[in-house]
Amino acid sequence: MIQTNSGLRSLVQSLRPMTSSLSKLEAYSCYTSQAASALQQATKPNSYREDEYAKVDWDNLGFGITPADFVYTMKCSIDGKFEQGELAPYGNVELSPSSAVLNYGQGLYEGTKAYRTDDGRLLLFRLDRNAARMKMGADRLCMPCPSIYQFVDAVKQTALANKRWTPPPGKGTLYIRPLLMGSGPILGLAPAPEYTFLIYASPVGNYFKEGLKPLSIYVEDEFHRATRGGAGGIKSITNYAPVLKAMARAKSRGFSDVLYLDSANKKNLEEVSSCNIFLVKGNVISTPATNGTILPGVTRRSIIEIARDHGYQVEERAIPLDELMDADEVFCTGTAVGVAPVGTITYQDRRVEYRVGEESVSRELYSILEGMKTGVIEDKKGWITEIQ
Repeated sequence: MIQTNSGLRSLVQSLRPMTSSLSKLEAYSCYTSQAASALQQATKPNSYREDEYAKVDWDNLGFGITPADFVYTMKCSIDGKFEQGELAPYGNVELSPSSAVLNYGQGLYEGTKAYRTDDGRLLLFRLDRNAARMKMGADRLCMPCPSIYQFVDAVKQTALANKRWTPPPGKGTLYIRPLLMGSGPILGLAPAPEYTFLIYASPVGNYFKEGLKPLSIYVEDEFHRATRGGAGGIKSITNYAPVLKAMARAKSRGFSDVLYLDSANKKNLEEVSSCNIFLVKGNVISTPATNGTILPGVTRRSIIEIARDHGYQVEERAIPLDELMDADEVFCTGTAVGVAPVGTITYQDRRVEYRVGEESVSRELYSILEGMKTGVIEDKKGWITEIQ
């Protein structure tokens, strides 16, 4: 059982009735400002110092669940508007057996990270992009969605409440997982009558067991990740279980992950199981266009912008498999993986090796992106949100 801060719990309970005489917008603004202030007080000397960490072996942190102290929850009323959210101790979620998320997969998730700086600040990266992507996915799945302001504010509150679980600089990050789901009961196939938005967090290290070592990717030509007209372009929970069989088969053969081809012709690149892919040929960087079957990754978009700023020609287009096998360099991007170099790709009986190391394009772009995320490089794009 995770020990929680009793002062914070009392704060959360005491704030619930405060909105009776205020408008919803005023109540929400009042709640969030008071909650942020009180959270800062609740997490000081009585519980832990600002420079103190949770008891975690930071040097051996993998990509797995180590639950942080608090989750954020916000419900959607029957009129489609989300009520004020609240922080509560991490724990199981109660759902009806007939909830839409369990029966029909009406659910989305996002992923973002909090980074700790050398002077103890927490930095968050491009939260507005995650919020906008969740809104796009919610529209596709006929769900109401928190506003961008509500989404960003909720993530900030969650990160601040779980600050002691954010790893030391260079040891990892606090992975933050927002979820939107049809929590209301429904028997026939239809949108749910109630929705829940929740956020939990966990400290994590590298996504791949290889760490920063180059990946070995297998090109899958039997199973498909997504099809035209489907939900491949949003972070629907239904997108991910179907790739498990192909991933398990590839990993049993010693590969890191799987690269999927388009389902119509099996000749153009799509994406890896949970990340986007890039090719480098000379000064040209290419990545598959987001045409409805490929997730518009936040890291993907950031790398495109950084690469163009540094003189590379970036193309978003259909990429035939033949170009992959002829590339100088290949790398993957995603919130969980960051920027991961690919050392080899195998298609059927052909194996190709790619450039990796300090002189690679992926290492250059990785260094710039991580420098911005950790506050080492000045953010001139307005991508970073700072909380203390």
